[in-house]
Amino acid sequence: MATYSTIKGFTIQSLASDPPAPIAGQVWYNTTSTVLKGYGAQGTGAWASGGLLNAMTMQMGTAGTQTAALSFGGTGDPGLRATNESYNGSAWTELADLNTARQALQGLGIQTAAMAMGGHAPANSALSETWNGTSWAEGNNVNTARGLAGAAGITTAGLFFGGTTQPTRVAVTESYDGSCWSEVNDLNTARESGGKGGSTQSSAIFVGGYEPPNSTKAETFDGTSWSEQNDLNTARYGGAYSGDSTGGIYGGGNVGPSSVTEQWNGTSWTEVADLARGRYFSGGSPQGGSVAGICIGGQGDSAYPGTASQSVEEWAIPDATKTFTAS
Repeated sequence: MATYSTIKGFTIQSLASDPPAPIAGQVWYNTTSTVLKGYGAQGTGAWASGGLLNAMTMQMGTAGTQTAALSFGGTGDPGLRATNESYNGSAWTELADLNTARQALQGLGIQTAAMAMGGHAPANSALSETWNGTSWAEGNNVNTARGLAGAAGITTAGLFFGGTTQPTRVAVTESYDGSCWSEVNDLNTARESGGKGGSTQSSAIFVGGYEPPNSTKAETFDGTSWSEQNDLNTARYGGAYSGDSTGGIYGGGNVGPSSVTEQWNGTSWTEVADLARGRYFSGGSPQGGSVAGICIGGQGDSAYPGTASQSVEEWAIPDATKTFTAS
């Protein structure tokens, strides 16, 4: 639970790290850097090129944030991958592989403590593996084997939802307590390949996807049940979402392939600057936010015709977070 510092009679929230999706006017004290910070939109958000993946990849699992991301598994020439790469905001480094190569898997957690669940290998998979920053270890399986699902949370409190059992789409939601998976309340609409994020179980979001047809639906989870929110402006699946239920950025998708990007403020969706390269089946940063998102790899990128992509784009709003100093 957050602690607070009192400055001149006003209660200021104290956080160990900057919030992933701050709102305009929010002020907080960063206990790690020991500075007071505030958020105010100072410019227009845009995508910029990031460091290239080492392996051309799509349908991967992801964890972490824009500047501390993890990308694992997926598919690309020559096929199913067990590859695991770590990003520092500039370059990708190959680390220890997954135990089982598979595509259409899902990930949650942070760069040094992540999980990889489900997928197609090529059959439906129920496998769950945990990453400790050095190696992957197999844990208890999910209850329903599936791929192209969504995920949120951390390795001791995770959420795994939706997806397809090939060819049936499911609304199944499972909760992880650090040891076992248990079924909880389903999504309102069964679908696969949606944008997904959430740093905690109770901040999960599932956006768009395929029902069929392509979906505009957005649902958020409060720790108990899913609630429908305002729809996306453009129906699509396979886009990359960074953020959680309070705010985030959703870029790309299958229509085109799409470069369309929409920003979520916790209430509604607004179209913002497009990706430079339209693609789908990309990865986002589930612990990221509307201020610092990412779009990793994918399919349909014109620079990589007929195959998966190495391209990475980063979303940023210039000078959004300010540090306050005494004078």
